[in-house]
Amino acid sequence: MRAVRLSGVLGPWSEWPDQDLVALTAEFDAPLTLEAYCAGAFPMPLHDAGLPEGVMGWWSPMRRAILPLGDLRVTRSLRKSARHYRVSVDRAFDEVIARCGDPRRPDGWIDSDIVRVFTELHAAGAVHSVEVWTPSGQLAGGLYGVSLGGLFAGESMFHDPVIGRDASKVALLALVAFLSDGHERLLDVQWLTPHLESLGAVEVDRVDYLRLLSEALDVPTPDWGRVA
Repeated sequence: MRAVRLSGVLGPWSEWPDQDLVALTAEFDAPLTLEAYCAGAFPMPLHDAGLPEGVMGWWSPMRRAILPLGDLRVTRSLRKSARHYRVSVDRAFDEVIARCGDPRRPDGWIDSDIVRVFTELHAAGAVHSVEVWTPSGQLAGGLYGVSLGGLFAGESMFHDPVIGRDASKVALLALVAFLSDGHERLLDVQWLTPHLESLGAVEVDRVDYLRLLSEALDVPTPDWGRVA
């Protein structure tokens, strides 16, 4: 694949390569990113892949992980933990994405370009964060993702290992509660991990994901202002 503008490159999904990486671009900006999400792809840099600096990878996993809203597994201990935290939305996006992108985290992929573009999309109202706070006002965990119509594409989450036991799970619990507003919404979590699977996430084939995405994009976007 050569590095080109995404528009027109993805084409019909039936022409995508049979691999998770479906395109490379030399450009990376907010409009391109929204276009990709609507097409079923998302950006993730290919660090240490021997590519020229600034090339962005666009991914659409052959097996996509989603979390059906009604299937979130909430243990008794998680409900107990949740009572010890306060949850907010869009109150500390900059800190959430910075903590998610902490270079000390293993397998980190959030670089300055990702922060720049997603911060711009947050300002435009297309990216949102969920924050989890201790009673004393410390940020214990959180998550952020892209909201388009009935799609919420979760990008990353974190918890503070000292003060934030279960805090990322509490953020997810709050997100699912917010998205469960009577509409058929799609919570995309990209790739299935044992952690996500333990919370109720499942895999679907790419073609099934794209069908669900098409339906979700016709659903009204949640009113994020009602919880901000």
